[in-house]
Amino acid sequence: MTHTDTAQAAILDLNKWERSFREQAPVYQQAHPYPFAYFDNFLEPEAARAAMLAFPGVKDEGWIHYVHVNEKKHGLNKIDLIPADIRKVIEVLNSREFVDILSRLTGIPDLHPDPSLEGGGLHQTKRGGFLNIHADFTVHPHKRNWRRRVNVLVYLNEDWQPEYRGELELWTRDMKACAQKILPVYNRCAIFNTDEDSFHGLPEPIQCPEDMTRKSIALYYFTEETQAPRKRATNYQARPEDGGKRIWIWLDKQVLALYNTVKGWLGIDDKVVSKVLNFLSGKK
Repeated sequence: MTHTDTAQAAILDLNKWERSFREQAPVYQQAHPYPFAYFDNFLEPEAARAAMLAFPGVKDEGWIHYVHVNEKKHGLNKIDLIPADIRKVIEVLNSREFVDILSRLTGIPDLHPDPSLEGGGLHQTKRGGFLNIHADFTVHPHKRNWRRRVNVLVYLNEDWQPEYRGELELWTRDMKACAQKILPVYNRCAIFNTDEDSFHGLPEPIQCPEDMTRKSIALYYFTEETQAPRKRATNYQARPEDGGKRIWIWLDKQVLALYNTVKGWLGIDDKVVSKVLNFLSGKK
């Protein structure tokens, strides 16, 4: 076993998950409301604990604060600001070995990781935070032929209780009902396809204690298409019970779609929108 193999094995048992993903592939690919699965005890125990303990606070350097009508959460995607114990996890989950077994699970050949962590990396949500139901942006902002295909989320929330809420909700493609809920418990990995109508989110404000946050590692995977795929920004959707909020959800979505277009033209990153949103909300 090479040094690289040994280092990877300390983070993730690739042989174990290769077998599990191969066995679960038919279930995953036929799941309702769209292909998904979740796996507990995902990272090796010491790696999971080290990553959880290293998770930076939302006031630390580099966090992007997404605070607007459709979400209230925080993201960190600058790899040099991500602690080493978490960076090691990301490196393994972006390795060719893991991406190959992810392709077997999903049935999507030739998946590519995103070293730039665009929109991903670390996510963190405080009490009262939320993320309205949406389908993800369809094309990498800086790689026009890269079509987004799969999300991998690793939760690092020790002692997370059901009453804290924060479940990942998977909604039917017609947005009539929530079909699945996945609690973000410690060392659970949720994987799902990101089609144009794979609607998901955590729309109910989180009710965890003030000294806790909902933490996850979020990694996205793409396929490189011969023809540029249809490009669309994050597509937020109102739930049937959202009533009068529906218009605000729609208006906010239009503003973000415009920002996404400008972002692609100018090659800017999400720090820009974070500063604007913080200014408008009166935060320093």
